[in-house]
Amino acid sequence: MALDAQSDRALSRRAMKAELLDAETELELAYAWRDRRDEQALHRLIHAYMRLAIAMAAKFRRYGAPMNDLIQEAGLGLMKAADKFDPDRGVRFSTYAVWWIKASIQDYVMRNWSMVRTGSTSSQKSLFFNMRRVQARLEREALARGARLDAHQLREMVAIEVGVPLHDVEMMEGRLAGSDYSLNATQAAAEDGREWIDMLEDDSAQAAERVEARHDTEKLRGWLVAALQGLNARERFIVQERKLREEPRTLESLGAELGLSKERVRQLEAAAFAKMRRSLEAQSREVRHFLA
Repeated sequence: MALDAQSDRALSRRAMKAELLDAETELELAYAWRDRRDEQALHRLIHAYMRLAIAMAAKFRRYGAPMNDLIQEAGLGLMKAADKFDPDRGVRFSTYAVWWIKASIQDYVMRNWSMVRTGSTSSQKSLFFNMRRVQARLEREALARGARLDAHQLREMVAIEVGVPLHDVEMMEGRLAGSDYSLNATQAAAEDGREWIDMLEDDSAQAAERVEARHDTEKLRGWLVAALQGLNARERFIVQERKLREEPRTLESLGAELGLSKERVRQLEAAAFAKMRRSLEAQSREVRHFLA
């Protein structure tokens, strides 16, 4: 932690010593990078405005991210701004860069706030970074009117204020309530040292269910084999080619191979299915009679 603090201060000191660019010099550097890809011009431009990036990064320290990481993300945003900046638009680079720096830092904070993805749309970003401030303002205004808002009323008003669904406010409130906890953490009240993961319900099939499913599958497979054996060779060939291949063959291709018309192959296929249906029905009746 001490090394991080020293690194932060060193970065800040170097940034404060950087040259201050006037509008004319800034414009020259921007043209040099855009038109000639002059890396020295890019370096001067980035170095001159690194103090701006550091100042913006410092505003996001309350979200718990290391300052060094925030500065790195701010620097990436600054470089993106330099790469996309169009000096012909008559806007100062610092004004243009603010948006890119802020967007880069916000993306980083939201990516690292929780293992559960918080959201990436503009409305969700606005909710993440402004919800607490909006809640405090709404509560102050209500108190000034002599009213008191309950939790549900406050969430509804925040949703309207920020322009997001109520569900998003409820979700974000939960995400901002605290950091993630490990499922391998020991329960405080558990004398036997059980972990929270032991309390999760197992959704996988139980042993009895797997045995029953395997038995049913084997029984059905046996019925299908017996039904296929009741067909003649040509009918069995048609059923296998039409229904048991990964890429079923067409009636035309089977007709060409067997020397039959497409319609005749279709008739043989229908007849084979009818035979198999009768065989399966007979076997199922035998099973029901045995069970009864």
